[in-house]
Order: sequence, then structure tokens, then C-alpha cells
Amino acid sequence: MTAHLPVPTPGRFICAHIVQSIPYANLNRDDTNSVKTVQYGDRERTRVSSQCWKRAVRNYFQRAIGEQALRTRRIGEAVEKHLREERQWPADLARRAGQHITAGSSITADPPSDDAPAWTTNAAVYVPTTAVTELADIAEAHRVQLEAAKDMKKGVKSVLPAAGIEGVLRSRNGVINLFGRMLAEVDKAGVDGAVQVAHALTTHGTDVELDYFAAVDDITDAWKDTTGSAHMGSSEFSAGVFYRYATIDLADLLRNIGPDLTTARQLTTAFLEAFVLSLPEAKKTATAPHTIPDLVHLTVRQDRPVSYAAAFEQPVTADRTGGFSAPSRAALDHYAQAAGRLLGGRGLVTAGWAGLETTDLAGLGRRSDSFDELITASVAAALGEEAAA
Repeated sequence: MTAHLPVPTPGRFICAHIVQSIPYANLNRDDTNSVKTVQYGDRERTRVSSQCWKRAVRNYFQRAIGEQALRTRRIGEAVEKHLREERQWPADLARRAGQHITAGSSITADPPSDDAPAWTTNAAVYVPTTAVTELADIAEAHRVQLEAAKDMKKGVKSVLPAAGIEGVLRSRNGVINLFGRMLAEVDKAGVDGAVQVAHALTTHGTDVELDYFAAVDDITDAWKDTTGSAHMGSSEFSAGVFYRYATIDLADLLRNIGPDLTTARQLTTAFLEAFVLSLPEAKKTATAPHTIPDLVHLTVRQDRPVSYAAAFEQPVTADRTGGFSAPSRAALDHYAQAAGRLLGGRGLVTAGWAGLETTDLAGLGRRSDSFDELITASVAAALGEEAAA
């Protein structure tokens, strides 16, 4: 797909700065089930990786715009299932079609193994969910060839047209146009993402806590004939006030979708809402950490993105009541003012904020009463539209 020339807009970047208090939780674990951390300044902070939060954002975003994307190495199995269940193909023929779909593009196909019982692509494809139906249509159009073919073997050429399959693998929707796609194996399938998301980290030092737990054996508890539990274990948790940051590049987005400001507004608005309100779901049944941000600050810039993470390189200290939220909001306000003075207002189109703070935060621009009002005004300013549009 040919890239579109970007459409000039009053603002190119919308930066989202969020301060959010998260209670006892483990939103993002490493390979040992430990809380992820980072050393910043002289203190260890709790960290949530950008990949983790971005997945939560993407899931929220997909629901908001009513479009879905599918990342998988098992696209052939998905087509097989569709043919078998939706089009009543015989199981053997549907399986063969899935095999030939898998091996039908320039992506290397891997045969079944102990870990994967069916043929898979060596690289994960990332496509609109409608691609499953479109690939099934290709199989349907070549049913005669599939009926005459044999089951796939390593090194055997697929009977399905590679150009058709790769055309589907290049297809996009709003999700892919916004978040991007890496698929080097298929020519011109890559899409540069329009959003950048930082790792979230606490504004202050944190300690990881170990929670020991035991599960009651109901029979033992009822009969009282012995002691012991059904299971014992431990998990790591932490709590803190996080600084979260992301930016969306409208030039990149418009390069992907073409000169369509209406779609750009819809996608940008949905992304900002998703970034503000989404939350990773790890350990949610054990912690239910469903807070909302204390503060959301949006800036619209023409020149380059600017993160305020450095506001917390020196960890904030708790206020006289013992909390970190208010000092974190104040630190962000102070840093924004200082950064604005250093930059001399260069590149800034507009700035605004919404949140729980009852005092004025002069460094963060105009206050809005709600997140929706803030997002609508910021997107309108970036695109040069009226806020009521």
C-alpha cells in the first residue's frame, strides 16, 4: 500500500501525561512472577512495561472503535475453523486449506510439533479480524485445487495464490493504522505506528511486598480429622503513584490513513480515552486495582514530543498526610512550568488538564471539568477544528 503524504495540521503531537495512584497490585510480572522495577534516581521504582499497558490500551481502543485486529502464528487454524464451522467444509479438507493458507505466503511455514499441533507461520501476522473470512474466500475460490492437493509437507508449494494471500496480510484497519505493524517477511506489509508509549514508573521509591497465602481444603475443614491446606504459595505486590506518558504523531497517522481528518479525529480521540482509562488486568481477581487517574495533562505540540518523566528523577516525598499523589501532581506542575520557560514556548500549541486537584495548576494550562472535555478540546486544537466538532 502506498504511503500517503501527511496533511499539515496546527499540532503534530498530542502528549498525554498521567499521574495515577495504584493500590496493592502486580499489574506486570517478569519471567519469575516478580514485580517489574527500575532504578531511577537513587531509588527503586515499580514499573509497568509499555508493552503491557499498550495491550490494555489496544483492547480498550478496539472496543471503542468497533474494530478488531488479530496477532497470531495460527492464522491457518483460524481459517480451518471458519471453513469447518461456518461453511460446513469436511474436516479433512478444511484442515488442508488451513495448511495451504499457512504455507501460501512468503512467510516461512513451520510443520506441527509438540508445542504446535498444526502448521504455523514462523512470524506472527497482525491483520484485521476480517482477514480470516477473506482468506477463507480464497480457499473457497480454489476448492477444486485443494480437493486434488495433498496435505502440506515441508518444502511443498501451496496450491493457493501467494499474491492473494499476501494481499490480505497487507490489509489494515484503524487499529493497525494507529499502532503499526512489523511484518518484514511480506513486502510492503509493514506499517509505522503513530503512537509511542513509555514504561510507567512510580514517582517515588517503592518496596516490593511478599504476600503469603494458603487455600483451605474444604473436606479437611469440614471433617477436622487432620491439618493442612489444599495449597500454599506466595506472590509479590507493590503499590504507588505512577507517571504514565504517551504521544500520538498525527503526521504519521495521516500518512497511514490518508487526508481524512474525520477518521483521524475519531482514532485519536479513542486512543486518548483508552490511554486514560485502561488498566492492565494481571492479578485483577486478587487485587481489583481499578482506580482512575488523579491527573491527566494533555499538550499539543508542533515541533517534537516532550515527556515530563524527568520531573520524578528526584523521587517525590510524601506530604504531611503521608500521601504521594498531591506531591506528584505538584511536581508535574512545577516541571511543566520550568520546561516551558526553558523552551520559551517553542512548539506548544495548547495545553490543558483535568483531575482531582482542587488548587490551580498554572503550569498545566487550561483546566477542563472532565476527561472527555479535555480530550475533545485537545484533539480539536491539534487538527484545527472547532471543539464542538
